[in-house]
This record gives sequence, C-alpha cells and structure tokens, in this order.
Amino acid sequence: MADIDSAKTTFERFDKDGDGFVTADEYRAAMAAMGDLMVTGPVAEAVIAAKDTNGDKLLSFDEFWASLKK
Repeated sequence: MADIDSAKTTFERFDKDGDGFVTADEYRAAMAAMGDLMVTGPVAEAVIAAKDTNGDKLLSFDEFWASLKK
C-alpha cells in the first residue's frame, strides 16, 4: 500500500457499515467476498487482534494505516 488514499479505499472495503471500524465479522465477510473462504471467524479475530493496538477488538483506520507502515 503506497499511499494513504489507497489505504482508505481498502479500509472502506472492509468497513461495511461505515462506522470507521472493522470488526472480525466484517473482515471475514470481506475476505469471503474477495474469494478467500479460508478466513474463518477465529482467523478473522486473530488478524484484527494482531493489528488492534488499543485492545477494543476493532480495527480503526489509524491502526490499519500503522500496520501498513511497519
């Protein structure tokens, strides 16, 4: 992900309800829509937890952006 605009577009694909956060369910559903049926609920929870720096079990755009810059 080279720039913040691309990152925002990608984040919005996952944030289905537009509340500014990606839940594990939203992540799993987005991955399934993109053809990755191997992302189960527990896998999605683990992915969100790995990027969730404040421990609220939600992925904010800031957390998403920070994970891309690592």
